[in-house]
Amino acid sequence: MPKSRVSRKKLFRDFSKIDPKFIQRNDLKYITFMYRDAKDNHGLNPAEVDILLFTYDLEFWTIDYLAEGMMRSKQQLVKKYLYRLKDMGYVYNHFDKLTPSQNEQDQFFREETKYNYRVRYAITQKARLLVARLYRKMYGEESFKVVSLSPKPE
Repeated sequence: MPKSRVSRKKLFRDFSKIDPKFIQRNDLKYITFMYRDAKDNHGLNPAEVDILLFTYDLEFWTIDYLAEGMMRSKQQLVKKYLYRLKDMGYVYNHFDKLTPSQNEQDQFFREETKYNYRVRYAITQKARLLVARLYRKMYGEESFKVVSLSPKPE
């Protein structure tokens, strides 16, 4: 790629914006502020926000699906994040253990029986509203409410 030609008038500027016609999307520019906003206002760390964003469009899921989709270990997801999200009211058990049908035909043709059934989880309405709010903040429709990092004057 050839070197771009920049006006000599911009030589001492801190930054110079590229013409918007060359930029397709720039939605993730403020992702740091989104993570900080979620931490300051909702007590969520970046990994927990990622889980909520990943599962936002799902009706329910299993730990296996989440671990494979996010490329993380099942143990890490359960111990570090899922139980905490459940305690905070963002995730719940959609289908608990021993939920599958007791019909003989269903048990015969399914791999999962009542003894090895995996729990299906879902995000709560509270989590859906939070994710929608985070998207609005990322798109600039709402402002971030982030605590300033600059020292307070004494």
